[in-house]
Amino acid sequence: MAYLSFTQLEHDCHKAPSVVEAITLNEAEALDCSAGQIRDRMRSMLRKMRSAIDYGLEKQSLSHTGLTGGDAAKLQKVVDDPDIPIVVDRLFSEALAGALATTEVNACMGRVVAAPTAGASGVLPGTLLAVAKAHSLSDEAIIDGLLVAGAIGEIFAASATLSGAAGGCQAEVGTASAMTAAAVCHVLGGSIEQIGHAAALALQGQLGLVCDPVGGLVEIPCVVRNATGSAVALAAAQMALAGVGFAIPLDEVILASVRIGRAIHPSLRETARAGLANTPTAHRLVADLQSATDSSERGSHTAHTAL
Repeated sequence: MAYLSFTQLEHDCHKAPSVVEAITLNEAEALDCSAGQIRDRMRSMLRKMRSAIDYGLEKQSLSHTGLTGGDAAKLQKVVDDPDIPIVVDRLFSEALAGALATTEVNACMGRVVAAPTAGASGVLPGTLLAVAKAHSLSDEAIIDGLLVAGAIGEIFAASATLSGAAGGCQAEVGTASAMTAAAVCHVLGGSIEQIGHAAALALQGQLGLVCDPVGGLVEIPCVVRNATGSAVALAAAQMALAGVGFAIPLDEVILASVRIGRAIHPSLRETARAGLANTPTAHRLVADLQSATDSSERGSHTAHTAL
């Protein structure tokens, strides 16, 4: 059965040989398949995650609107260009680049793995794969991390919401950051207690995060918000691994997010009526897009009439 709370997951983990075995057994029973089949599914998702990052970095495609694209490659250059200041380190820059690359691919209607949603699909792969590269982790270790992330996401889905329209962006990027912090914590040797703290620390830092897409498109600020979500996840995982705990248990942080999501005004829940979507520049961008669309439609009509 699906995990309904972190307390339930924690209880299972203390009875099993390892965190991953507890999660895998539960998932195999829920889906009526073998542990090997569960890992095969995760392996397939990992391939798709890598493919999205590679495509986003190499193709640097602009979205149909022209609002997003190419920024992931700019961040990737930080790793190799000595003239670009590095604020933190190589891992940090690669995590941000991977997060942007994935969500740029999503904005271009490419294939991504919803983790937990398409709009928040960059946080987990960008961050986890950067950590894996920096620490020379095997694919099997990464799959372990994905299983832990999936279990945390399952709890959010069961006890809260994954919808920006229902709970604001805290439900999407906030959840993705919590999943990612938990995964990173696990692959670097964290205990189940530290995993819970990592997820709670990540989510508490994004409580109240609104969903305010410019023009109703999953581009601005959605794409770059995945990168900042990666940064939050790395900070949360580092704190948890250092022994920093969060005073409020993860289950209570999740329930708080539900109440906060309900309190967020509807104009700030994916309706594009407030926040960044209601700025002068946002209005200009939307007007420019509408004008370009109208011109294209008039041109198409004229060509059709001529035929």
